[in-house]
Amino acid sequence: MIVAIIFALLLFASVVFHFVSPWQISPLGSNWGTIDDTLSFTFLVTGIFFIAIVAFMIFCVFKYQAKPGRKSEYQREDKKLEGRLIWITTAGICLLLAPGLIVYSDFVHVPDEAVEFEALGEQWTWSFRLPGEDQMFGRTSINLMDDINNFGIDPEDSNGQDDIIVMGNQMHLLLNQPIKVNLRSKDVLHDFYVPEFRGKMDLIPGQITYFWFTPTVEGTFDLACAEYCGVGHYNMRGQMVVEGEQDYGVWLASQKTFAQVLAGGEGEGLVEQGERLALNRGCMACHSIDGSPALGPGWKDMYGRYEKLTDGSEVLVDEAYLVESIVEPNAKMVEGYPPVMVAYDFSEEQLDALLAYMVSLSSNEIAN
Repeated sequence: MIVAIIFALLLFASVVFHFVSPWQISPLGSNWGTIDDTLSFTFLVTGIFFIAIVAFMIFCVFKYQAKPGRKSEYQREDKKLEGRLIWITTAGICLLLAPGLIVYSDFVHVPDEAVEFEALGEQWTWSFRLPGEDQMFGRTSINLMDDINNFGIDPEDSNGQDDIIVMGNQMHLLLNQPIKVNLRSKDVLHDFYVPEFRGKMDLIPGQITYFWFTPTVEGTFDLACAEYCGVGHYNMRGQMVVEGEQDYGVWLASQKTFAQVLAGGEGEGLVEQGERLALNRGCMACHSIDGSPALGPGWKDMYGRYEKLTDGSEVLVDEAYLVESIVEPNAKMVEGYPPVMVAYDFSEEQLDALLAYMVSLSSNEIAN
């Protein structure tokens, strides 16, 4: 009897918690209301089965509870009962699969009026590009990827010269415009996920995956990687800014084409080169530049100060220490931070640029 009561209380608490739980689905910000409908239908079907099964367990525990003098008896197999259970289970599975298959068919069939952008994922940052006026992406190759040409666009391909390269991890989208997202990974598995857009898709090394959606609500929405991709996974974030035509046009006009990026890269100063290098290599995933806490020590005012190490000693953050920390990160560990940084193989020119950028973020006297 006690077991039956416990089951009944668990059943009641589970149903109530579903409706009063603080962890509810985020507000919809795209055309994929059918995904919400599918989720609700799935909850309904599984909920009915859950209630029916637990109620049956309560009935059995109560009806067939142990009593003095009662003996168990053998029941022969019941083929009719087995057949009914098989058909009921099959019907339940079909009910669960059918809506999802219908929605997925729409999910991968992109409308003709959709515009495209490409999202490139790497540990632990996002990069974006748009086709230029010709509405065609330039040809790419992994052999052409470097600190300036992050997407590996072929400089000899005329279609790539006007490709728009979005600097940073914030992408702007036009309100109510169907959008196809082409996804590429530079290293390991990642996953493009904006909760309000509902759609999500894996980034698979060596392949181009895609999905589409139509943003229907203005605002700024967080982009997260939903596939574990290493120690900085939690911080692999970006933003999708949905805005009207006028604001989108202003933002688009401020972006650089691939040709401009190539030309600018040749005339950049050390600080600008270092900033681009830090963005492209994912340094910002673990190190902040505004003083906010992060996985690794923040770079704001780091140069020229003393850091306490795990062995109790202190070290002055100068050029020698910074270079050592980049090429041999576990040599001197700062107290309070985990030993998760991997060694980077930078050239002397790249190290000079990165140091110049880090020094520029400091207001300490030694930096001046």
